Amino acid sequence: MQVDVLNIKGEKTGRTLELPDDVFGIEPNDHVIYLAVKQYQAAQRQGTHKVKTRAEVHGASRKLHRQKGTGGSRKGNIRNPLYKGGGTIFGPKPHSYDFKLNKKVKDLAKVSALSYKTKNNGLLVVEDVKLDAPKTKQVADALKSWNLDGKKTLFVTDELNDNLYLSLRNIDTVLSCALTDLNTYDILNADALVLTEAAAKIFVDETEVAEEKA
Repeated sequence: MQVDVLNIKGEKTGRTLELPDDVFGIEPNDHVIYLAVKQYQAAQRQGTHKVKTRAEVHGASRKLHRQKGTGGSRKGNIRNPLYKGGGTIFGPKPHSYDFKLNKKVKDLAKVSALSYKTKNNGLLVVEDVKLDAPKTKQVADALKSWNLDGKKTLFVTDELNDNLYLSLRNIDTVLSCALTDLNTYDILNADALVLTEAAAKIFVDETEVAEEKA
């Protein structure tokens, strides 16, 4: 798949990249996408919910009255779950909701998400943005030139760029990350995926290396 590289003014630079079809042109697998998104969202849950059992609530441990002869029901102590202020039976305890997902499944889900973005014309490749200092106005103008103003955008760089990250952080519709932090959920959650030229070349280089080994 061949794509044009755009500059920050939204113009074609004259350079093109041949993106690998085995990453950006496969038939997406919806089920592995579902598993990857479910695993990502489960891992975001804090799991800090907690209730007190009858051993943890406040109250004396003495028996309320004798077992027999009162005409009433048998009663233990005031912390019984049946009483107001008593403990909770089978309540939630702190635990992790995360679950394991095989690397091959996660990789297939990510590739499927990238292929969906390509099919829906939601993928852009732009030249590397170099900033001497955080400049939100400059990157906001670039987003407008790419027709991404107001759209949920995922901006992916080859490595962490502090100045670019700080500039994009001030725009609430844009999420930026390094290529190593790219995940299926963020790809699908964005209306548009923007790859810098250096980040896109990594996909090309990795594919060429794999082909040489094969």
